[in-house]
Amino acid sequence: MKILCIADEENRGLWDHFQKEKLEGIDLILSAGDLSSDYLQFLVTMGRAPLLYVHGNHDESYSFKPPLGCESVEDRVYDFKGLRILGLGGAPWYKPGSFMYSEDDMKRRINKVKKDILLKNGFDILLTHSPVRGYGDMEDPAHRGFCAFEELLQKYKPKYMIHGHVHGNYGSAFKRELQHSSGTRIINAYDKFVLDIEEHEYPREGKTGSLLYDLYKQMKGKKE
Repeated sequence: MKILCIADEENRGLWDHFQKEKLEGIDLILSAGDLSSDYLQFLVTMGRAPLLYVHGNHDESYSFKPPLGCESVEDRVYDFKGLRILGLGGAPWYKPGSFMYSEDDMKRRINKVKKDILLKNGFDILLTHSPVRGYGDMEDPAHRGFCAFEELLQKYKPKYMIHGHVHGNYGSAFKRELQHSSGTRIINAYDKFVLDIEEHEYPREGKTGSLLYDLYKQMKGKKE
């Protein structure tokens, strides 16, 4: 599966100088936040891949102008053809805002989504806006990562974490890829990054590993 990961800055090659072949072969688009809703709508319209997103700290405009044709995966595990994606957007609180969270706020969000994680028997990708504390974040309050993500990575050991928030022009603070101590591969999606995931890295569609969830999917399919 080929995934286009994007965050923080609209890629001019994909928008201003678009050519349809630039999206050929892309199976899924993941937005890690702080992008124009028009940009997301453009990508999902011009390409054939669905687009899933979480909010960045500057995405308050989504409340009155959401990216049409795209789907938010905030606070849930989304199953895309067997690939399980957990979305937890927003940034550490440093000023009032709709998508600003304290550590305690983020812990509460994580606790609420644990039932869904259990139902799906874990997750393969953690999609966030902010990084995990100590991995590609910065020391200033605006760009500090969430300590709360540490428990998620250590306990569930997803294959990948995709985030944004720390821009490529921030100098040495920017790290495109890092390896977490849990084994999770951390990717900063600033601008764009294409991720190739092998089929053996996630469950086959309808085979998440959770008998309860697989039974639910089968029953839902029969009703439809």
